[in-house]
Amino acid sequence: MTLLLNRSDLESVLDPARCLEALRRGFTAEPGEVPARRVIVPLPGPGTATTLIPGLVEGVPAYTVKVNAKFPGSRPALRGVVALHDLGTGETLALLDSATVTAWRTGLAAALGTHALARGDAATVAVVGAGAQAELVLRGLAALRPVRALTVSDLDEDRAAAFAGRHGARLGIAAATEADPRAAVRDAGIVITATWARDPLLHAADVAPGAHVTSLGADEPGKAELGADLLAGARVVVDDVALATEMGVLAGAGPDAARAAGTLGAVLRGEAPGRAADGEVTVYAPVGLPWQDLALGWTAYQAAREAGRGTDYDFLD
Repeated sequence: MTLLLNRSDLESVLDPARCLEALRRGFTAEPGEVPARRVIVPLPGPGTATTLIPGLVEGVPAYTVKVNAKFPGSRPALRGVVALHDLGTGETLALLDSATVTAWRTGLAAALGTHALARGDAATVAVVGAGAQAELVLRGLAALRPVRALTVSDLDEDRAAAFAGRHGARLGIAAATEADPRAAVRDAGIVITATWARDPLLHAADVAPGAHVTSLGADEPGKAELGADLLAGARVVVDDVALATEMGVLAGAGPDAARAAGTLGAVLRGEAPGRAADGEVTVYAPVGLPWQDLALGWTAYQAAREAGRGTDYDFLD
């Protein structure tokens, strides 16, 4: 039987602490021998089709295949499924709503990177792009360190206000909105950008000395949130150097930038430095990896079975 898990099922069983631990185990595991593939195909019109295969994590007896349609002008902008398969037999264990899985794994993995690279005392957060991914970054980050102030910037002023009000009330902190992204990040110790921008939103002069920036928007060719001057002066960490060079923040940055960049896995394993000094600007700019879908999907599948959530369906009947 295949377990069908929609957004409501997933959100009822997913726990940030449990998911953060699953993602941390994935980052600190030894890199696998099977190469990950992330294929993006532009479609006629405004959308793209994306496939991530295979999702593999050491010690997890399953793998994932994810298929997404990405249409920036739609709500939700991401639609698709994550298929969870038994590693030994290929049996389809579950089909999970991809938008929910992607938001949780991207946001919480980014929270891990943010916490690892930001100054220990950084507690003032600016969010540019108040969507589902930023939502999960903030939820995960608040589980890892104190968040004492929040400023939110979004093209949709109502969405920014709702985001600020929701998280301000949840965390019991001062939360404000600011239409100009540059003004929003000016005094922040931690900056989170999660937009569809194709031209840089922030440059070196916009970010305070010692700040950390997590950029989630540069995850496919043509997208960019951070200016070349900001990246050139920062310590840049990615989730995968080859993919970041092919389609992420390092695309077009030249071989020197690729050689200088580290990976979050290496930082968390203690094999590479993270922040070197309090005055240094750090950047975490992931593209998103297939194994993260498995880490989140397997955790969700186990939790749903434990809780009796989801719908069993027999594709072979």
